[in-house]
Amino acid sequence: MRDVLDELVEWWRAGETVGVGTVVATFRSAPRPAGASMLLGPGGEAVGSVSGGCVEGAVYELSRSVIDDGTPVLQRYGVSDDDAFAVGLTCGGILDVFVEPVSRETFPELGDVAADVGAGRPVAVATVIEHPDPAWLGRRLVVRPEDAAGGSTGSLGSPRADGAVTDDARGLLAAGRTETLTYGPDGERRGEGMRVFVSAFAPRPRMLVFGAIDFAAAVAHVGSFLGYRVTVCDARPVFATTSRFPAADEVVVEWPHRYLAAEVEEGRVDGRTVVCVLTHDPKFDVPVLEVALRLPEVAFVGAMGSRRTHEDRLERLREAGLREDELARLSSPVGLDLGARTPEETAVSIAAEIVALQWGGGGARLQDVGGPIHHHGT
Repeated sequence: MRDVLDELVEWWRAGETVGVGTVVATFRSAPRPAGASMLLGPGGEAVGSVSGGCVEGAVYELSRSVIDDGTPVLQRYGVSDDDAFAVGLTCGGILDVFVEPVSRETFPELGDVAADVGAGRPVAVATVIEHPDPAWLGRRLVVRPEDAAGGSTGSLGSPRADGAVTDDARGLLAAGRTETLTYGPDGERRGEGMRVFVSAFAPRPRMLVFGAIDFAAAVAHVGSFLGYRVTVCDARPVFATTSRFPAADEVVVEWPHRYLAAEVEEGRVDGRTVVCVLTHDPKFDVPVLEVALRLPEVAFVGAMGSRRTHEDRLERLREAGLREDELARLSSPVGLDLGARTPEETAVSIAAEIVALQWGGGGARLQDVGGPIHHHGT
């Protein structure tokens, strides 16, 4: 919805009712991702796209009927290759599109959501798109991070459902992911009947991997899988190539400390950013760690190396003037004790430490601990 939000808010502020069709799930070779939206404006205008032109006509007509009767509809298009042509979905993919009327009455929180998006504040909108009770359809919950001003607003229909969806939506928001979640009718985690589409308005958190080594390729792959926007940076152009790091969103040839300092200066490093230093070389890792450990808001700073390398690195950082409280933020040797040996196993151990620190987990086997399985963050 981000691409059509400005037009939607303009009509919303004018008191108009707008038909909104949103892709909430895709299968096979669907042309647009979940979250893509198309609007039917009050004057018959079509804004945006749910399928790159394939099923816009069908969604347009459905939006007209939804505006007329006020009842949201979840519609699937392109059930098979044979009948995809019936609605114009020639790619043979499958789209689930939720079509709803949006107005001041049906979505009173839209103005606040738009303000959050415009200011770059993370916010997620959770909407019931399927439920045994038709009265639940279209109900919304606006979810913000726990420490955000304004809190969460709206309701899906019960405190239990609101609590379950709020927890999961915050997890998606932290990762910058948009997804459809399934619950029991009252928000039961082990159940079916209610589907909730969570649209997360947040940039993906960043993972900065310094050191273009084989372990970095595995870390980049796992980081991308977890939803991070991954950058691999190394000063050596012969090693820092896109062919060696296909899972990375970008590969940068630059001295690590210079690159990190420049990203901080441009405001592209925030409290969700994780930094992984894998170089094993003091001339690279000490300067970049000196920058990273002095940043007030970084989610994680980890460095690879043996315990001897770690001790040598600490002494060099002390000589560079870092305080003990700054050094205490360094996770080194990086990763949890999984007994990892290969680059891929090591990447899993690093990712496990990042996840554990993000959500307050202890890293122990679940069968050996009591209490809730899902943590609420630190």
